[in-house]
Parts: sequence; structure tokens; C-alpha cells
Amino acid sequence: MLRTTNLLRSVTKQGTLVRAFSSAPSSEGLSFALSDEQKSIQDLARKFAKEEIIPVAAEHDRTGAYPTEVIKKAWELGLVNTHIESKYGGNELGVLDSALITEELAFGCTGIQTAIEANNLAEAPLVVAGSDAQKQKYLGRMTESPLMASYAVTEPGSGSDVAGLRTTAVKKGDDWVINGQKMWITNSGHANWFFVLARTDMDASTGKAFSGFIVDADTPGIQLGRKEINMGQRASDTRGVTFEDVVVSNDNLLGGPGQGFKIAMNAFDVTRPLIGAAAVGLARRAMEEATQIGIESARMMVYRSAWLRDNNIQNTWHASIAKSLASDVANKSAADAVQIFGGNGFNTEYPVEKLMRDAKIFQIYEGTSQIQRLIISRGLANMAKSGASALGGL
Repeated sequence: MLRTTNLLRSVTKQGTLVRAFSSAPSSEGLSFALSDEQKSIQDLARKFAKEEIIPVAAEHDRTGAYPTEVIKKAWELGLVNTHIESKYGGNELGVLDSALITEELAFGCTGIQTAIEANNLAEAPLVVAGSDAQKQKYLGRMTESPLMASYAVTEPGSGSDVAGLRTTAVKKGDDWVINGQKMWITNSGHANWFFVLARTDMDASTGKAFSGFIVDADTPGIQLGRKEINMGQRASDTRGVTFEDVVVSNDNLLGGPGQGFKIAMNAFDVTRPLIGAAAVGLARRAMEEATQIGIESARMMVYRSAWLRDNNIQNTWHASIAKSLASDVANKSAADAVQIFGGNGFNTEYPVEKLMRDAKIFQIYEGTSQIQRLIISRGLANMAKSGASALGGL
């Protein structure tokens, strides 16, 4: 298959970024110095945000129009679908590499950045659990054309409480029939396919009750709701999605029956550091719009959680800290920026009011701040029981 050629290739070797971080933890500690390749990627994303995102961010926020042309340009540069393996046409970037891109795009506009990042979230379950055939079919098409995908897990009555999901998938012959309603699904109005989490065993425990499916968006029975008019990140397309007797081939089952919850949660280990990176980008923008506000600790936790994942070290605890801390920093930074601007900060003529509206969602999506604190507290309790040090992590 003919794959897309993009400028990001020019700062990679053999299609894979050469990282400044070693493949294993160093006995001398972790270095936060970026390699020349990483600096080039960071500069590319920063230039793109300055030239292509910032000039149109206010208009997309005002109209809520989906940033199709901006996303297409980002795709052409290789700034979209960053985790896809090179064998499927991707740049196979690590979580930290992607965090560098995400922070810069979010500096420009977190609504546009969220639309782009939603692809990584939808693709993450396939990256961690998809078969070669599934990756070739669905990840391959993402690198051939500037397509979008959606991660359909949240429902009207259950967000962070995955155990409360009511969407079901029933096996009928060689197919599965999905029924249920999802809500707040990013990119759903423009998605080529969905990752859908559905209950396949009514009696099993949460960890074994759900299965993950890849569902083509043009499958009969899928109904899209209206675009939600949200407080912030209005460039992002968020809708409800109803699945009514949607027939999906068993070939589109990810992993196996009962593995969906684990797959969905493993995807968060990849994407939560990136949500933190986006929050850092917004905080940085607020800082530059107003005055010097400290965000370095949030960035360092984002980098650490991303580095752990790239080195195959369990990062769930650190990812939750990165997401929670960076989200709080972004909200405080944006609120402080509005305060510093005074009455002007409350006015739409100045960009900081948009930053404040955009910032709030970071404390809500991909696991609320309250859920992250539960994960963090459990990790601390486990360390206390085992005698481990918080400095060493989990």
C-alpha cells in the first residue's frame, strides 16, 4: 500500500524517532534533555500551532466549526496518529514524543488539539491489543488518508463509572449485535470508525464483563446526535451516539470476549499523560498571555509518566498524577490570567476567557480529577503496606 509521506519523517530515522532517553532506566537517573530529533519535532509542532492554529482558534471557538482543514494540514506533517507503528505507515512515536507535540498544539487551541488527540485515544486500544489484520485494516487507513476515529465508552448515566455501562453486545452466529447509547463522544460526527466498549457478560465482574469492538461508522443502525454546544473546546465535535441492532463481525472483536475493560484502561495509560501535556500547553499559553505562572512541576510529571510507559514500566499511578496535577495547574493558570487582565479578561476580545472555558474539561474527561485522586491514594496506600518509597514509584 502507498503510505503518506510527511515532514515528520525528515526528523526521524527509519521511521522511528530516536529518543534521548535510554531503552532502560539509567543507574544515574533520568535525563530530561531532549534529543535533536525531539527538538525538531517540538519546533515543527510549535511552528504549526503559531502559523495554522492560533490565527483561526477564536473563529472556530465562536462558530464551533470543525477544524477540518487544520487537521488535514497537521496530518500531512505527521502530527496526527502519532502512535501508529511504522509497518502500518505511522511514525511510531513514543508517549513522550507525542506529549511534546500535544503540548504545542494545545498551546494554540485545546479544542483543535482535542479533535486531533481523539484519534490517538481511539487508536490506542488497537495499538495495545489489535491483531495484525485489524491494525492493517484500521490503523493503515488512518495513515493513508486524513480520517478521524472515536473512542465510544462514556454513556449518559456513567462516565468514569465504567461498571455502570449499559450498552450490550450479544453474540449471534459469527457476529455481535450491539445496542445502547454513548454520550460525549469526541469526533463522532466525523469518525470513520469507533472503538466501542460493550457489556458481553451480564453476570461477570467488571474486569471480565465487557468486550471491545471496532465498528465502522457507516454500519447500519448507528445514529448520531446533535453537536453539543459546550462551555469550552468548541472546535471539538462532541455528540451522543446510539447503536440500534448494529451488527459487527467477530473479526472486529479486540483481544477476546471479556477483555474490553482491560484494553480500555490500558489505553488510558497511553493517553492520560497526553491529556496532562495538553493541560500544560494551555497553562503555558495562559502564562504567556498574562505573566509568569509556575507550570514546570506539571510538565515534569507528564514527562516522567510518558517515559515510564515508553520503557514498559507500569505508569498508571504516575499517569493519574500527571493528568490530575496538570489539569489543576491549567485551570489555576487560566483563572489567574483572567484575573490579571481584570475586566478585559472577562471579555471575548481577549484570548484568556477562552482559555478559562477550555481548561475546565481537563478536570473531567478521561477520568475526573476525583477518580485520579482515588487512583493516587490507592497507590500511596499500597506503597505504605509494602514499605515502598513514593520516590521509587510503583
